[in-house]
Amino acid sequence: MSASDHPSGSLRPSTLHLPAGPWATVLDCLCAHFPAISREIWLERMARGRVLDAQGAPITADHPYRVGLRVHYFREVPAEPLIPFEEAILHADDHLLVADKPHFLSVMPAGAYVEQTLLARLVKRTGNADLVPLHRIDRHTAGLVLFSTNAQTRGRYQALFRERHIGKRYEALAAPLPQVRFPLLRETRFEAGEPFFRMREAPGVANTRTRIDVLERRADCWLYGLEPVTGKKHQLRVHMAALGAPILNDPFYPEVSSSEGDPDDYSRPLKLLARGLSFADPLSGEPRRFESVLRL
Repeated sequence: MSASDHPSGSLRPSTLHLPAGPWATVLDCLCAHFPAISREIWLERMARGRVLDAQGAPITADHPYRVGLRVHYFREVPAEPLIPFEEAILHADDHLLVADKPHFLSVMPAGAYVEQTLLARLVKRTGNADLVPLHRIDRHTAGLVLFSTNAQTRGRYQALFRERHIGKRYEALAAPLPQVRFPLLRETRFEAGEPFFRMREAPGVANTRTRIDVLERRADCWLYGLEPVTGKKHQLRVHMAALGAPILNDPFYPEVSSSEGDPDDYSRPLKLLARGLSFADPLSGEPRRFESVLRL
C-alpha cells in the first residue's frame, strides 16, 4: 500500500495477514483476533473506510474471509489523552526532517497514544505520509528526533544509526557525584528488568556504552553531558542511576514512582534532553549538525 492509497496527512495503517481459522468474514476474524475491540467498533470503522484491503479499497462487513488476506487498519484510541506541549520543526529538506520533541510525547503510536504522537502530528503538519523516524527517544525525554522524508534515500540514513556513524549528545540534570572522576566511560550489560518496562544492569559481557562528563556544577545538582555509543532502551537513565545520580524526576529509576499507565505529572518532566546530532551526510558527504533549542 503506497502513501497515495490513504488520505494525505494521515498515519500509515497497520497490517494484518489473516491467520487460519473458521471465520466466514473478515469482520469475524478481526473480532476474534482483537478481542479488546468490540464488533460494534469494527463495524463503525468499516463504515468510515478505516479497514482496507491490499489495494486500498474499503472492506465491508460481509467481505469474505480468506487465509493470508492482507488487511490494513488504522489504529484508534478512544478518549486519547491530549499532550499539552508542542513540537517544533527545526529543519526540513527533500530527505530529512529534524524535530524538537517535547517531554511526554511519544515518537511512535503505542499503547494509549496514536494521534498524540510526534509522528502523527508531523504527518498532519507536513502532509507527508512517508515520514519515518530514523531513531527514537523515550516518551519522557525531550529533544531531537531525525525523520526520513523520502523512501528512496531512507536506507542511506538508517545505516548511519545501524553502523554508529552518527554522534548523539544528551544533557541531564542529576545529583552531584564529587566522589566520581570525570569524564568516564560506563560499560555494562543490560537485561530486561521488573516491571516489564524497565531495564537493569546485570553480570556479563557489556552490551551498552555511554560517555559521561560534567558540563556545569550547580549548587543543588550538576548538568551532565551524555554520549551514548550504543542505543539500548533507557540506557542513559539506567547508567546515571547506577552511578548513584538518577536523572531528576525519573519515574522509573532507581525505583518506580509511577507506572506507564499512570497520569503524567506535567510539573515534573524528566530532566533529560537530546541536545545534538551530528554526522556526515551519506548523500553529499557534507557535515551535518543539529542542535535542540530546548533547555532543561
